[in-house]
Amino acid sequence: MSDAHKTSVPIAADEPTRSGTGGVTGITEDTISTPPHSPEQARKTVVRPGDRIFSSLASGSAVLITVIIGAIAVFLVWRAVPALQRNQVNFLTSREWVTQDIADMAFGVLDLFQVTVLVSFFALFLAMPVALGIAIFLTSYCPERLRKPLAYVIDLLAAVPSIVYGLWGMLVLAPFLRPVAEWLNTSLGWFPLFATGSGSIVGGGTIFTAGIVLAVMILPTIAAVSREVFVQTPVAQIEGALALGATRWEVVRTTVIPFGKSGYISGSMLGLGRALGETMALYLILRTTSQSFSWSLFDGGATIASKIALGYAEFNNDIQAGAYIAAGLVLFVLTFVVNAAARMIVAGKKD
Repeated sequence: MSDAHKTSVPIAADEPTRSGTGGVTGITEDTISTPPHSPEQARKTVVRPGDRIFSSLASGSAVLITVIIGAIAVFLVWRAVPALQRNQVNFLTSREWVTQDIADMAFGVLDLFQVTVLVSFFALFLAMPVALGIAIFLTSYCPERLRKPLAYVIDLLAAVPSIVYGLWGMLVLAPFLRPVAEWLNTSLGWFPLFATGSGSIVGGGTIFTAGIVLAVMILPTIAAVSREVFVQTPVAQIEGALALGATRWEVVRTTVIPFGKSGYISGSMLGLGRALGETMALYLILRTTSQSFSWSLFDGGATIASKIALGYAEFNNDIQAGAYIAAGLVLFVLTFVVNAAARMIVAGKKD
């Protein structure tokens, strides 16, 4: 066939030509064309009005919360300084609390701080394992038809007013726990935590009763957060563990709990924050005492929050109110320290 009858087939600009040896030739930078704007570049250059509004609102909310927290701290310091200047004892190490005479004030936060820490951590010690068991049961063992109703019932505990918990603890739980408290005091009294304290075991107005009530109050918070984290465990990891022959408990122990450990700790610290600031329930249950705190669960006393509630009658005087505001400042700082510690623990677990 002559060259005049040969049909020429056009080669597309982006189609490579093959050499006789089977290699690919003719590929140059000019033959590989890239779109003028990639999707990533388009997303960076095009900002929708809704995204801009949402970004501004989110940033503004974060700034607003920070400003409010800073304003609260400034207010507490501003109102506490005049009272601290009139204080005749060391505020952080003294156990006294005499604020009736503004010319001779002697008030310290040591006992209040110790009672707050003991009752809160005792409540956390009781609530954490129970909340963990509830979260594991609802996510891994509970039948599907009962899962939501039981979760709703547990969440309803968080909706009960704290004053109701206080009345229940004082009138119902304290008499019920009396034999247990007496047995602990008699059998384990050699241990400082169960030694005879300044509170009345018969009356029930002790840290032991208050801590159990507080544990019930923070239980739904820890359980709800833990449940929501555990349910997010990747299905592929669970199915992989089952395929390898793991039992249901082994799946929970090796897959679900490690995945949700950081959320469980975060929920526990959220519950601890609630316990540190609880007022009305502890106001009703704990019996005040003039004796020094001895780190016994059968001590009486007052937490920082309940002490502030007890002293409401003195708030008409700025100097007297400043003493209680100074105690509130300590609680404010304590809450920040707890939250910072929780974030450090969670960050360490992630690493």
